Amino acid sequence: MPQNFSHPAGVLPVPSSFLSPVTRLGLALLVALVLVSGAFAKSPIPSLNLSNAGLALRGYDPVAYFEVGKPVRGKRDISVSNGGARYLFSSTANKEQFLLDPDKYLPEYGGYCAYGTAVNNKVDGDPKVWRIVGGKLYLNINRSVERTWRKDPKGYIRKANRNWPRLRDR
Repeated sequence: MPQNFSHPAGVLPVPSSFLSPVTRLGLALLVALVLVSGAFAKSPIPSLNLSNAGLALRGYDPVAYFEVGKPVRGKRDISVSNGGARYLFSSTANKEQFLLDPDKYLPEYGGYCAYGTAVNNKVDGDPKVWRIVGGKLYLNINRSVERTWRKDPKGYIRKANRNWPRLRDR
């Protein structure tokens, strides 16, 4: 009389005696490797400092730094997607200005801390702790770090420019 096996749909039972211990270990390692590599492939650290919602500059208007001289919150209904990030603007005029030359307004080092990049670290940049140097927007992680950075911004920028290609996709 035939035996009746109960198993999940699509899964055929294989007697453990069918596979050698070495083969079972190899299969277990292969499954683990596939799972781990899939996890890393899906969650690389981005080259842009974005919120969970994909916002750059935590929703501050990139043009306002240059036109108003201070960080100004953008409005959700006035936005542009650029290079994988969403930028918010405080006015349609600022949005139009951005569209004419986005690179002019984008924060350096993807919006990460300029000092951190100079010392070979990729750390958050706070959009309320900023400076424009040579027509470029630089963020730092906090006021204390910014005070250090301001002692030699050009020197730190040179170092950060050298480090950023290695850090950008890490």
